[in-house]
Amino acid sequence: MPLRSTFTRFFQLEAASGLLLIAAAALALIINNSPLSYLYNGLLDVPVVAQIGALKIAKPLLLWINDGLMALFFLLIGLEVKREVLEGHLAKPSQIVLPGAAAVGGMVVPALIYWFLNKDNPLALSGWAIPMATDIAFALGVLALLGKRVPVSLKLFLMTLAIIDDLGAIIVIALFYSHELSTLSLMLAGACLVALIAMNRLGVVKLGPYMIIGLILWVCVLKSGVHATLAGVTLAFCIPLRTRNAEPSPARGLEHALHPWVAYGILPLFAFANAGVSLAGVNLESFTHHVPMGIAAGLLLGKTVGVFGLTWLAVKLGIAALPSGANWGQVFGVAILCGIGFTMSLFVGSLAFVPGSSEYAGMDRMGILTGSILAAVLGYAITAMASRKPATLS
Repeated sequence: MPLRSTFTRFFQLEAASGLLLIAAAALALIINNSPLSYLYNGLLDVPVVAQIGALKIAKPLLLWINDGLMALFFLLIGLEVKREVLEGHLAKPSQIVLPGAAAVGGMVVPALIYWFLNKDNPLALSGWAIPMATDIAFALGVLALLGKRVPVSLKLFLMTLAIIDDLGAIIVIALFYSHELSTLSLMLAGACLVALIAMNRLGVVKLGPYMIIGLILWVCVLKSGVHATLAGVTLAFCIPLRTRNAEPSPARGLEHALHPWVAYGILPLFAFANAGVSLAGVNLESFTHHVPMGIAAGLLLGKTVGVFGLTWLAVKLGIAALPSGANWGQVFGVAILCGIGFTMSLFVGSLAFVPGSSEYAGMDRMGILTGSILAAVLGYAITAMASRKPATLS
């Protein structure tokens, strides 16, 4: 499939998903702040049990969404990262420099801003990674509203930056949000990983064996204390992208099959389940407390400064070039759009401040929604204004 048609399909899916995410989040906010709020919370608290013999997994519906369905989202992310590294926009160092530098700036600066505002509160510091993430679907969805006024190279820049950003978020989750590790479960997960790698090396191209062992891997990781969604990434890296004898690529086929389900089903469902912030009792402190303020400032200011600053530095040092056909105003607008954390920020927030056991669980979502909405509105407005001017490469 030609690169351009592959990207066009990807962009159309992500753009439509971003708009659907907005609708799902708005619906959750409306329902949870209406007389029907008891139905919303009751639905998310419904206990769901899966049991085979002595093996039992019992969680409320919310955690099945966050730990189970989101594992499929991370499986898709892993497949996209693998494809981009081996054959796409991350295959050559020259293609990685600009979005890579921007992604690093967009992760480091927001975390530093959050840390600065919460450094005196040890309980709040666990949320330092919340403003690091960019919601690729939401950001591309907003950018899509500008249509052909935005050059394709700028969309590619945002997409590649967000993929690197997601990879960084995965590493952060693995290193900093895993607790109470089970040695036995980790050993069993390791055995599953060895089996997956062996199948890859032996040239197994049928998806069935990979998915069966992947399911066992997910259960082991879930029981190990490492976050279960990381099983999705691990499985993705083990599924072959290239095959012998001109056989269809299992990784590419699975990616294409998963993409619409994730874009139109899993992510909107996740947004609906996690964005329903109750506005009862909301006052000025709900926005000015250091936790929501740190998240909102990290997303809006930190992302803008980090992404734009490192992009400008890379171009001025001559180690990278501005996206073809784009101007600095458009890059600045896209840098602001990177502050739309939403899905990934909500996910990291659910790990940092566990709902029901952390006093900051509601506050973090308030900061995420505030920062993401402001980033979406301002990013769109500035990119739209900059797109009216002739493009320059200065």
